[in-house]
This record gives sequence, C-alpha cells and structure tokens, in this order.
Amino acid sequence: MPRTAQLFAFTLLLNCTASAQPDDKAKGIPDYQPVAGWPQLPPKLELGPVSAVATDAKDHVYIAHRGPKPILVFDRDGKFIRAWGDDHLKTPHGLRLDPDGNVWVTDIGNHLVMKFDPEGKLLLSLGKKGEAGNKPDQFDRPTDIAFTPTGEFYISDGYGNTRVLKFDREGKLLKQWGKKGTGEGEFNLPHAIVLDAKGRVYVGDRENNRVQVFDADGKFLEQWKESGAPYGLFLAGDRLFVADGRAGWVRVLGPDGKSLGRWGEKGTAAGQFQMPHMLCVDSHGDVYVAEVTNKRIQKFTAKKE
Repeated sequence: MPRTAQLFAFTLLLNCTASAQPDDKAKGIPDYQPVAGWPQLPPKLELGPVSAVATDAKDHVYIAHRGPKPILVFDRDGKFIRAWGDDHLKTPHGLRLDPDGNVWVTDIGNHLVMKFDPEGKLLLSLGKKGEAGNKPDQFDRPTDIAFTPTGEFYISDGYGNTRVLKFDREGKLLKQWGKKGTGEGEFNLPHAIVLDAKGRVYVGDRENNRVQVFDADGKFLEQWKESGAPYGLFLAGDRLFVADGRAGWVRVLGPDGKSLGRWGEKGTAAGQFQMPHMLCVDSHGDVYVAEVTNKRIQKFTAKKE
C-alpha cells in the first residue's frame, strides 16, 4: 500500500470512537486490545527493563532493553530478525529512527547519544563516554531525541541538565534552552521529545506533569497539563500518544492538548502496565508500549467493530 494511502487509512482508524466506558478511559479513541504472544523472543533471551521502541518504514520494530543484546528487531508480526548493541550500550534509555532509517539511542549510563545503521554499525557518537557534564559536547543522562525532515535534531538532556539542545545534521550545536524550574521554558526532567509537521517541539516535562510546546528555535508557545506524567511521547497525525509511567496508562491528546481518552491500569496482566516508559505507533495504527518494571513490550491493535 502506498505511504499516503497508509496514512489516510491510519487517520480513519484514529477517528473511530470506542464503546462507552466509565470515566474518560476511551471516549474518543479506538478500543485498543493487546496482541497475545507478541513478540516471539529467540531462545535463551530474556528481556530486561524495556525502555524504548520505534518502527521503521517497513514497520520493523526496534526495541531497547537493559540486558544482553540490548537492541532487538522484530517484524510487525513479532518474528525475531536480529539483535545488536552489546559492544556500545550500557544503559539504553531512548530510541528513535531518523528519516534515513538510522537508529539513534540515548545512553544514560555512558552519557552518550549514538547513531547506528540498522545493522548496528556505530556511525556517530556525541558526548564524552562515562563523563557527565553541561558543556556543548557533554550530556548528563540524555533521555530522548527527535528529528527534522532535513536532518537537524533535538536532544532532551534530562536527568542532570534539564535542557534541550538543537544540532545540525553533522552534530554541530546550534542552540540550547531550559533550566530547572516550573516556569515557561523551565523543566523538571525533560524526559521525551517529538516534533510535529510544522516543526514545533513537544517536550515531556515529566516531573512537572505537563507537555511544553516550543517553536523550532525554542520559543515557548504553550503548555498542556492533561498529559499526566509524560514519560513517553509519540505524535501520530495530530494526536499525541503519552505513556504515563506514574499512573500506569496510555493517554491520547488531541491537537488542542485536551484528553481524548486513555487505556490501561497498573498491573501485570495483558493490557495493564507497570511503568510504561516510551511508545510508538506504526503505519497501520498499531501501538507498541515499552514497560520498564514489567520488563516487556506490548503491542495493541484497535478492536474491529
């Protein structure tokens, strides 16, 4: 199916409305159901805490976990493809794919942001390995990364520095903003970052329980407070999917920042969560949620009426 057709079908899927449920659990989103048996892990491999997930143009699913073979790749049916990362990663945190299909990982153990090809070859490393700092060439436990269509990228440097940095496609720092606080443009753990089609920057300000929105140069535009604690963010069309690791659910926000609904609750059963950390949506509208405490990845698909 052509990409434009996929996106059109995806928009139709997101616009369907789930059956009525108590409170606001699913008043404007599909009825998402967990997919049993996803994924099929290779023999003798057990997942550690799963921190991030992303999909490529073929809907192959890349998973970052804190254990041996920290980057795992599956097809959308859950069949194992390959694994890599032992030689470079200590404590993976965020994982995203850029427009060229390269795999970027933020490592809070080594204070690095690394760019790999899909097979795991290291192409670029930013930061100083094992050295936390706040200089332009250092990070302090960087959390996430987002890309423009032209290759510029933003890094949320969250646990130690509470800042956002913008780089050109070669890794040259263009600007940075943010400091610790609760005001506009201030952060208390910028934990996730995404861009929309207009180039606006959405930052999951986790401990301030909000998403802050900026223009491409870091000018504050607005804040959304219906996010809960935004551990993970993913933009699918004009809908912002939020993994609330504190509440133990996934919430979906509309283009005005208002809640369209949520699903999940704390627990270990299928469809429940223990620290949903980051998430993504593939071209078919299926949702993948990485869980730290439950040490697993769950796939959700919209229930057909």
